Amino acid sequence: MISFNTNSAALGALDILRSTDSQRNNSLSRMQSGYRVATASDDAAYWSIATTMRSDNQTLAAVEDALGMASAVVDTAYNGFESATDLMAAFKQRLVLAREPGVDRDKINEELTVYKQELQTIAHASSFSGENWMWRTSTVDDRDRSLVGSFHRETSGEIKVTDVNYEIAGTAGTTDVNFLVDDLSGDSGILTGSGFAAALGTSRTWVMFNGENGPTYDEMTIGENTTDAEIEEMISVVDAMAERVTDVSSSVGALSKRVELQTSFVKDLQDSLTYGVGRMVDADLNEEATRFKALETQRKLGMESLSMINTTYIDFFELMSA
Repeated sequence: MISFNTNSAALGALDILRSTDSQRNNSLSRMQSGYRVATASDDAAYWSIATTMRSDNQTLAAVEDALGMASAVVDTAYNGFESATDLMAAFKQRLVLAREPGVDRDKINEELTVYKQELQTIAHASSFSGENWMWRTSTVDDRDRSLVGSFHRETSGEIKVTDVNYEIAGTAGTTDVNFLVDDLSGDSGILTGSGFAAALGTSRTWVMFNGENGPTYDEMTIGENTTDAEIEEMISVVDAMAERVTDVSSSVGALSKRVELQTSFVKDLQDSLTYGVGRMVDADLNEEATRFKALETQRKLGMESLSMINTTYIDFFELMSA
């Protein structure tokens, strides 16, 4: 039916054109943003999940940074203990050499002094960002070291951060100590503590050198008046100290490996979350490009149809008025 007041055909064509324009604009927006679900209005459920997962991914990025710091701290300590192990082996070798007849013990003692100084330097220098696991200077150093290990979200939605702990204090005055040097009380250090001589029952309380503020024990020095029995005791004590350094080095090395594995896992988990979010909310650009071209063609045809309808309508009434 043709009405003088209402062009029904044109209204229908205009409505189709509006719908096509809306779909075209949505498709263009998806191509420009790269997202199929960019706002909650696109898909509230997917948008909510994706937003939470993105937040978790940012938290994992912070965990990765913390693991990088932890790795540096642990690796610094591990390298220090490894270097100390080599020096202690050389120290023990010089003590064995001092047992040989005719050797210049004063010269050997000079070498031992150099090794002691180097061991002290290693303990003092094995620090990263203020963290030193080899050198005790305060009771604060006895606290357990807690390193960020992982992060997860529980089914309740609560966030949990898991720590990797390292007990560094040990028991002062025994062989169960972890610091290399204790300049606070002496007995919490492997090289400065009396526990190794006590455990071996030596005639004197041998230490490699004394801590700055600890008791004065019998420091390992040799000279022409040093007896072979005393050197034998020194060798035994140094050997026990070296075994403890090796044990501590193994523990720190295992901790380093754990941090390395956790870092690798966190990176893989970040990739998985990123991929999962992408599958949920990313637009398929090939599909959107094809859809956009089809809608663009449909829009042009709609405009042509609307133009033809309006032209026909005008021509009809011009004919009626003639």
